[in-house]
Amino acid sequence: MYALEFAVDEINGNSSLLPGVKLGYSLVDSCSRYPWALQDALSLVGGNTRSCGQPVPLLIGASSSTTGIILSRVLGPLSIPIISYLATCPCLSDRLKFPNFFRTIPSDIYQARAIARLAIRFHWTWVGAVHANTDYGRLAMQVFQEEIQGKGVCLEFIETVHRETIVRDARRAALTIQASSAKVILIFCWYTDVKRLFLELNERNVTDRQFLASEAWSTSDDLLQDPAVSKVASGVLGVAIRSSTIPGFEKYLRNLHPVHRPHDGFLRDFWEKEFGCSAGEAAWFSYSSSSHSLSNGSTSSLAKESVQRASLPPCSGTESLEGLQHPFTDTSQLRGAYNVYLAVYAAAHALHSLLSCSISTCSSPDHIKPIKLLQHLNKVNFTTPQGEMFYFEGADTPAKYDLVNWQKTPEGPLKLVLIGHVDGFDLHLNESAIQWSTGSNQVPVSVCSESCPPGTRLAIRKGEPVCCFDCIQCAEGEISNTTGSSHCVPCPSEYWSNTERTACIPRQLDFLSFNETLGITLTTAAVCGATVTAAVFVVFVYYHQTPMVRANNSELSFLLLLSLKLCFLCSLVFIGRPSVWACRFQQAAFGISFVLCVSCLLVKTIVVLAVFRSARPGAKSLKWFGPCQQRGSVCLFTCIQVIICAIWLSLSPPVPQQDFGLRGSKVTLRCAMASVVGFSLVLGYIGLLACSCLLLAFLARKLPDNFNEAKLITFSMLIFCAVWIAFVPAYISSPGKYVVAVEIFAILASSYGLLLCIFAPKCFIILLKPEKNTKKHLMAR
Repeated sequence: MYALEFAVDEINGNSSLLPGVKLGYSLVDSCSRYPWALQDALSLVGGNTRSCGQPVPLLIGASSSTTGIILSRVLGPLSIPIISYLATCPCLSDRLKFPNFFRTIPSDIYQARAIARLAIRFHWTWVGAVHANTDYGRLAMQVFQEEIQGKGVCLEFIETVHRETIVRDARRAALTIQASSAKVILIFCWYTDVKRLFLELNERNVTDRQFLASEAWSTSDDLLQDPAVSKVASGVLGVAIRSSTIPGFEKYLRNLHPVHRPHDGFLRDFWEKEFGCSAGEAAWFSYSSSSHSLSNGSTSSLAKESVQRASLPPCSGTESLEGLQHPFTDTSQLRGAYNVYLAVYAAAHALHSLLSCSISTCSSPDHIKPIKLLQHLNKVNFTTPQGEMFYFEGADTPAKYDLVNWQKTPEGPLKLVLIGHVDGFDLHLNESAIQWSTGSNQVPVSVCSESCPPGTRLAIRKGEPVCCFDCIQCAEGEISNTTGSSHCVPCPSEYWSNTERTACIPRQLDFLSFNETLGITLTTAAVCGATVTAAVFVVFVYYHQTPMVRANNSELSFLLLLSLKLCFLCSLVFIGRPSVWACRFQQAAFGISFVLCVSCLLVKTIVVLAVFRSARPGAKSLKWFGPCQQRGSVCLFTCIQVIICAIWLSLSPPVPQQDFGLRGSKVTLRCAMASVVGFSLVLGYIGLLACSCLLLAFLARKLPDNFNEAKLITFSMLIFCAVWIAFVPAYISSPGKYVVAVEIFAILASSYGLLLCIFAPKCFIILLKPEKNTKKHLMAR
């Protein structure tokens, strides 16, 4: 009321705004009753009030959305502009339904969005909500839910309270809050409903919740001063109607005195209450005569109050508001009053624009047409005395709010502290200035499930809100390097995940080396095999004149021992870091060494068959298998393999290649077969010779002789073929470096098989049974 009077006086004293024109006003109290508000509005626009005989072209009022809707619908056909300072329903922004409605307070949509942004900013993903069963509460709750959709914020519960059953509903809501795991509670209610809820929570000693307040109760002195509320609601964070100072307004208020305003009933009541003296009966009767007609009960009540006032001593006249400390004189944070101040200035600028128009379209100050004023109000744009740009966007002004915090004071009551503001969609917040419900600057945590740490991903629990989840560690080769990640990211092929699954690290090169256990084992086996072969060779050289050595084709035996030694040693080429030449040499050495070995056995078997065939009368086959023919045959068989290897290695040789196909922190460096055909030909040729040798040896196994070498060759070839038949599937299915290990094992196993099956019995006789190493014993049959 006083802000409106001050603004009018300030404009009337302004020579640049409405020069030569004085604004007038008429104040009417509707007592928050809709019928009275409508009656008063119609009286004002009709010019039937006792205080103002002339119709008014504009109304500043509607302290509630319902009142605003009623007045706008009724006065809309008359094009009477209405500027509200407290009606916040988003429905009033509809220009088709309410073309004559304006307001200097933002729509509730923006405060609900601001509160949602606060929840998102502080990572409160598990929130409870209480709202009034009114358009205000329901719509604000709806906007809040829309705003948090897909932003990781969930509502554990929503409680609705009714004004008519507030005691019962507040008790139910308090029990829900007490049982909930949500530590942050959002409340869209009128302050009287909130007080009832806080009293219920105080009875249950629920003091560990962080409350988010809507503008309907965030600045309520009634709540701030209540000791029971302060136990429950310290640290409240809320959105409030934006505040501002009005220069000169505090001085204006402190200069008010009942002597100068004998008809100001409010000031007289305030004066008598604060100073404990009677401000005079003349003012009382003047005030009561200008009020609404009252019922007999109300008249009786006023009579009793009159008697109480009569018992007060008269005021001395020296009383003053100059040094009084009271919320009424505190103009540091004007909210509703500032909105009224802006509304008066908006009306004045629209009127100024209307009266400053051209001769053909301007209006006379004595005959203002409301529809003309409405048109200019839609286009109003000015700078307030505080330097703020003001304009209407349809019915609304740009959304601006204060962010406030309830903080404890040494005296006991809570104090309201400004900690930031909202400008449109932007939050400007001083987090270090906030005192939370925890009693410190530590932000409360309100989550259904703790955020998943890096290295894990969240997995939604079936049948529960998305904010309730489990954390599952990323699989090998996948990472998540952020908190709360919903999925794991696969590492590039040349990288692998670390142990924590938080970063991709380069995969280490892996190959069969001489330093690892498997490499050492295979190397030892190969060296032992070569050593044993060398020892047998020495034994055969030392006893080369004995019948046992001479009877078994000593030249081929020496060549066989040499090839076996090469077979053992060629396996060493497969161990170590693969290189271009190592990949080529290992396959060539393997293929040629084994062909040389099997060729010697094949020729020995053929010679055995030829010898027994030549023993028959008239046989001439032995002349085709003399020493030269034997050496030539071995050389021919070996040369074929040399040619196969040469063609293979010249056209498409094996090359070192990193194998990324295997999962693991290591990448295998191996010799990749660029041509499977070449490798197949090498193995196939060895297999052909081995099968031929096995078949001929099998045929010669029962030839009459005390020491028939064909038996030994048969057993050795059976082992050889079994090893290499098993090698093929094992080689194909083995992962990484174990492919090489499988081939080395096959080489060593087949080499040991040949060495032991063929030469172990001979060495046994030569070294341990010398009595059998005689020509007589060998020729006994």
